[in-house]
Amino acid sequence: MAELEFTARGVRIGRRLRSLTRAGQVRISNGRLELLTSYGSEIDSAPVQAVRASRPWFAPGGRALADLNGHRYLLTLSDHDPAPGEPGPPAAHRFIEAVRRASGRGA
Repeated sequence: MAELEFTARGVRIGRRLRSLTRAGQVRISNGRLELLTSYGSEIDSAPVQAVRASRPWFAPGGRALADLNGHRYLLTLSDHDPAPGEPGPPAAHRFIEAVRRASGRGA
């Protein structure tokens, strides 16, 4: 099994006005971004080079947008990273940076 480059659990994943899961998972592994339900079923996945991640201008700080395969997903992560050893999703800016790093587009 390849090493995970990024993983977040407890992520609310929505598309348009519809919530797809309230406790989903976001993973970047082997050059692919995967959006999973709380049961581990795949919602969507794409090569990380084809994914666009950004912060929405209309939402509070703990949210990120991910464009995969022509669909836009709103991910609710966290405003700040959880304390070491505490459960919870990482901050939205860490997700955006992880996508940029994995695709070779930034820092």
